[in-house]
Amino acid sequence: MTALVPAAGWIGLVKIDGFVGEAIRIAQWLNGDGFKDYEHAFVMVDGQTLVEAEPGGVRTAVLTEYQGREVLWIPCPPQYAAAMVSAALAYVKIPYSYTDYVAIAAHHLDLDPLHLAQLAVSKSGHVICSQMAAACAAKAGWPLIPDHEWPGYITPAKLTRWAPSPPVPQLVA
Repeated sequence: MTALVPAAGWIGLVKIDGFVGEAIRIAQWLNGDGFKDYEHAFVMVDGQTLVEAEPGGVRTAVLTEYQGREVLWIPCPPQYAAAMVSAALAYVKIPYSYTDYVAIAAHHLDLDPLHLAQLAVSKSGHVICSQMAAACAAKAGWPLIPDHEWPGYITPAKLTRWAPSPPVPQLVA
């Protein structure tokens, strides 16, 4: 496996170890997104800086925090890169939302015929990592996600659907 230097706007997907990662894997499977080993998403600002939503809220970080770990990259077309970076940086300090997983599950299980969960998620001012990445793509005009998909219902596993085929994880050097 070779190391890759990602460019601005790229979306990275990584595995989360331990209980939290296992809980997210199970939740994604229950939501119909499959049992994939990607539980976290982030957006690259440049070759080393990224923006990610974590339980403490959306923050900037450095890619070396994922050193030695596999990352599945979704390359951003160059024409959308600047807008992706701008959109991602606008999320910094937005709070995290565990309850969005409940909304995603309600949507998947058709327990929300009035789409109240979508309204609650969109009005909450909170995000999970994959929602942030998907919303950045939508705001940037990058047609990554099909029109019938709402960014608020996107999980990290669902993002793998739009990774280059066949997806090849890269090791962070």
